[in-house]
Amino acid sequence: MDRENATTNIRRRSDAGRRKTGHSKSNVRRSALETGGRRPSNSRTGMKNVKLQNGRTVRTGVSRTNSSKTSRKVRSRLKLPNIRIPGRYAAGGVALIILLIVIIFAVKGCGVNHKTPDGVVRNLIEAYDKGKESRIRNCYGVKKADDNLQQEIDATVKYFQAHNPQSIEISQCDSIYKDGNYTYMYITYNLVLDKNQSYPCISTYMVQKKDNNKYYVLSTSEITDDMSKQAATKYALFMKTDAYKQYATDYDKFIKKNPGYEEKIASKLK
Repeated sequence: MDRENATTNIRRRSDAGRRKTGHSKSNVRRSALETGGRRPSNSRTGMKNVKLQNGRTVRTGVSRTNSSKTSRKVRSRLKLPNIRIPGRYAAGGVALIILLIVIIFAVKGCGVNHKTPDGVVRNLIEAYDKGKESRIRNCYGVKKADDNLQQEIDATVKYFQAHNPQSIEISQCDSIYKDGNYTYMYITYNLVLDKNQSYPCISTYMVQKKDNNKYYVLSTSEITDDMSKQAATKYALFMKTDAYKQYATDYDKFIKKNPGYEEKIASKLK
């Protein structure tokens, strides 16, 4: 059918051409038959024949040449390959990420500030309040406590637990005196109890700056007699400061509002 349409179209156009140019009708027909009415191999016209009222047939449509085919080939080359990760590897990657997050938070939670004397003392009180012995030992600079230090840790943790505080509020933390690499520190804080009450506390610690330029709390057994005597003298002077007077005032107010509280705590420590 395409061949007949091609022959007919060329015949009609050749009649007009023959009258003007003198070309033979048979020659034009032979040329059409030799090509078989086929479209050129390098063109995809996408066009169709439309018959007009005057009997002429024209081809309409938009020509699509090899440029569109070339652009499709270029796009196909630019496509990235689909990479499929096996399920077991994907699950392993997720598990590894979760493990790293847990380790980061664990290390962060166990960290102790050894850069300053007040930093390590604050961390020690917070660790006693939460009963975290690993952090407590870290403040003392030991991985495993000896018998004396372990007894000191157990007694202090038990004291905090006897109050059963909901939280702790640190008021002040500063030095009473400093002698070389040793700093005698005090810290005042409140144990927040139920019924919106706070039990005022004060603690003192001897802190040493060691060779690694980090500060560690000294246990009771590490404090010499001379250090103890000097600390007692300095503490007597400290009792005249505003910081101590404020603590004493707050403590007296609490005891007046809660008579028998000290006896209650002492009974829990037996």
